[in-house]
Amino acid sequence: MTGAPAIPTVRAMKLPADLPWRPLGDQRTPVLRLWGIFALSVIIISVFSAEPHPSLRSADGRWVALGAAILAAGVALSLPRRQLPPGRRFAGLALVGLASIVLELVQPHGAGFAAVYYVLAIAGLRLPTRPALVVCGATLAGVLVATAFTADDPVAAGATLVFATVPWFLVTRLLRRLGDQHAEAQTLVEELRESRAAHAQSAALAERSRVAREMHDVLAHSLSALALQLEGTRLLARDRGADPEVIEGLERAHHLAASGLAEARQAIAALRGDALPGPERLRELADAFPGATLTVTGEPREHSSEERLALYRTAQEALTNVRRHSAADRVEVRLDYAPDGTSLVVQDHGPGAPVAVGAGGGYGLTGMRERAELLGGRLSAGPTGDGFRVELWLP
Repeated sequence: MTGAPAIPTVRAMKLPADLPWRPLGDQRTPVLRLWGIFALSVIIISVFSAEPHPSLRSADGRWVALGAAILAAGVALSLPRRQLPPGRRFAGLALVGLASIVLELVQPHGAGFAAVYYVLAIAGLRLPTRPALVVCGATLAGVLVATAFTADDPVAAGATLVFATVPWFLVTRLLRRLGDQHAEAQTLVEELRESRAAHAQSAALAERSRVAREMHDVLAHSLSALALQLEGTRLLARDRGADPEVIEGLERAHHLAASGLAEARQAIAALRGDALPGPERLRELADAFPGATLTVTGEPREHSSEERLALYRTAQEALTNVRRHSAADRVEVRLDYAPDGTSLVVQDHGPGAPVAVGAGGGYGLTGMRERAELLGGRLSAGPTGDGFRVELWLP
């Protein structure tokens, strides 16, 4: 066994600065986005409806048109919700801020100056602290200077603008922080789930390792000693002229002990994570059984480890039951890869008692039927005209 996998530790994740922000509640309800679109629509309508109108015929009109163009370019650069290259959103917000200053100077009766709200909102939600303070501070300062030239009462207008915009930036900054904390909490929860899953897997591997050691130290050792003892007894009985039936019985017992030892070693290897036996080993089973033939049809396909093991164990159990309960002349093992699934048929021909489903202890056909159902397949077993038939189908 190679050892348990490392268990990841739960750690705080630093999120990228320019991430698409989503509300904490229903993320499919973009309330702020709808409000932003409405506010931008009002600003744009005001720019085109207030005096002077955007136009190329007059100097003021050209300045208004330039401000509107800068505003549109800045919104296009800064508005997308996806993660943007470093500096792009900052540049877009800087353009919007410049547009608000220009529009305040050349169109004092319009609402172009209100683009400063857009700058503060987007910067508060999307930018890191320092770039957000720079672009918001520069925009607000520029609009205040422009207001000093256009307002009848610059002090009152400036104070109103400051007290109206600064809290808006603080609120959006708080919303960004809450969103970041929510994302960090989700990341930590996911890491905790992964850590618990890895811990459970590690505990399962440790338990499998313990069971493998116990099987090796107890079961495999006992079966090995039993096989040696039976072989010694068989040789002793033959040397002393014992009844041939006794010798034959000892040979069968030795063979069963040796088979059990081989199966125990395979189980130990499986518990330790070694490759599980699959359809490619059916040839070995057929060759080891007198009178058995194997036929494979169709194009082989990949199976999961559980499906591979089910195919192998079903053939192994069916052949073992034939040896124990039947005096078959021949046994046919057929593996068919069909478009809708894989089927395995083990059918014996000859005299002997039919094999009862689930007969005997251990890995019986009842267990194989349950395994097949867990894998979405089915297993059927029953007597035929001259023997017994076991069929496994897996999708």
